[in-house]
Amino acid sequence: MQMRDFVVRFAGEGGQGVVTSAEGLAQTATNAGYHALTFATFPSQILGGPTWTQARISVKPILSAGDDVNVLVVFNREAYDTHQSEVRDGGVIIFNSNEFKLDDDSRGFGLPIDELAKSTGNNRAANMVVIGALAHLVNMPKDFLEEFVTKRFTRGRAGDDEIIRSNIEAMNLGRNHIAGTGFSLGELAPPEKPEETQIMLKGNEAICLGALAAGLEFYAGYPISPATTVLLYMERNLVGSGKFSYQVSSEIESITALLGAGFAGKKCMTATAGPGISLMSEGLGLAWMAEIPMVIVDVQRGGPATGLPTKTEQSDLMSCMFPAHGDVRLPIIAVGTVEECFYGAIKALNWAEKYQGPVILMSEMSLAERVQNIPKPDISKVEIENRLVYQGTNGYKRYAGFELSAMPLPGSPGAYVANGSEHDDMGDTTHLGERHIQMTQRRFSKIHLLEEDDYERDNAEASIALVPWGGSKGPAQDAYLELQKIGVDIGWYYTMFLNPLPPKMLEELRKKDLVIVPELNYQGQFASILRSMGVKAEAITQYTGLPFKVRDLVTQVKDLVGAFDKEMVRA
Repeated sequence: MQMRDFVVRFAGEGGQGVVTSAEGLAQTATNAGYHALTFATFPSQILGGPTWTQARISVKPILSAGDDVNVLVVFNREAYDTHQSEVRDGGVIIFNSNEFKLDDDSRGFGLPIDELAKSTGNNRAANMVVIGALAHLVNMPKDFLEEFVTKRFTRGRAGDDEIIRSNIEAMNLGRNHIAGTGFSLGELAPPEKPEETQIMLKGNEAICLGALAAGLEFYAGYPISPATTVLLYMERNLVGSGKFSYQVSSEIESITALLGAGFAGKKCMTATAGPGISLMSEGLGLAWMAEIPMVIVDVQRGGPATGLPTKTEQSDLMSCMFPAHGDVRLPIIAVGTVEECFYGAIKALNWAEKYQGPVILMSEMSLAERVQNIPKPDISKVEIENRLVYQGTNGYKRYAGFELSAMPLPGSPGAYVANGSEHDDMGDTTHLGERHIQMTQRRFSKIHLLEEDDYERDNAEASIALVPWGGSKGPAQDAYLELQKIGVDIGWYYTMFLNPLPPKMLEELRKKDLVIVPELNYQGQFASILRSMGVKAEAITQYTGLPFKVRDLVTQVKDLVGAFDKEMVRA
């Protein structure tokens, strides 16, 4: 029977090509027409430390990284000891026989990875040795691999031909070596090629591309894991007339630079992680008060403090939605897939212009480093919201009314005082209680401009609903499909838009007897917010630094539904 789904995990130390191997395999498979998704986790040091990456290849679109692995590739003994229990029945373990021996596990066979790579004259081809061996295990045609290598290393540079030759030789050596062992997992089913053109992206790259498509003009950022690659991308690509990108000395400088850029009429953005959100608190309060458009990307990691800087978590929701003192509730878009990273960035910049204020785009480590194929976006269909600029004469009252007003630009007509103190409708400082009421109502009223009924739902008639957010979407959706198969009566709801929530979705959730929220934090933050809005929400939490496993979610949801049903019977 042909395999339709294949999961391989590479485990070792940082610097051994663990991440490169997974991403190379995923790219090879996608070029051949398969779907691919990776997950990476590594320590915070530059080199060394336990690192592993997982690649899932499938003939169908992929929702999660997979619970167990068909093949485990280990580069040292510690990696074997840590991960061997997660190899499924009938799986295979490939170990680097140049590093250690494994004589007591019938699933394993040695591959002299370093030795074979050196024999090609290219010491850096070790990951290609592994990819070749893996391709044999699932009978992936050689031409898929050779096409991938040729495309990847044809760069118009001297020496490209030699690099291509040595990498193809390394893959063939890996394939031939494993062929002599008799190990095989069967044959991977032929790809069912998607109709749309596919591109391979990481989540952070997709955010950058979305922001550029939305007309980003100004970027200021400080290096911080897992958001640093956004800064690096913008320094290389946000170029040209009227564009500006630079690295600042602190997160406080980032937010104040955005305050100046937004004040001057530029579409502006920064990216950070939880510690940066904390440092930006005062600046975000000023942006809310003065009504200055900007986007802050929070690529979440484990916290608090330095916490788990290279692990994934969803524990910043409260600090992003309520980042400043006083009455503040910022718009939140939380993306759950690489494709949503692209469209979520566009929507965030549009929202900032549409309501004239700061917008938080929430991602997380597991999405930042995930490589996934997505349909190539059609930029011609992207809708862009631009600044509503005042064109009248002086005497304009910038903050009059309770919704949107045109923004004067400095040096142009219209009085514009971006005031962090409470102000009147002209922008002048005031301490009158009635003015504070007026302006507070104005600031909160504008959020309604962002309401749109864009959400997913399935089996809406069920009295219990599963409602994940952010990067927990994929594992939760896989779990939902499994629960449907085994007859659990449960509905599905999902949206990127956490504040404001789609009004119709909120109305439906308020009618449910139970709403189950899987989220990667201790406190059940989104469930708590939903309860404050009249929803009977209960969280399933995890805070290991890793994503949910699908089978764990299935078990926990079944337990919650069973306990609820018993309680209803007693009632």
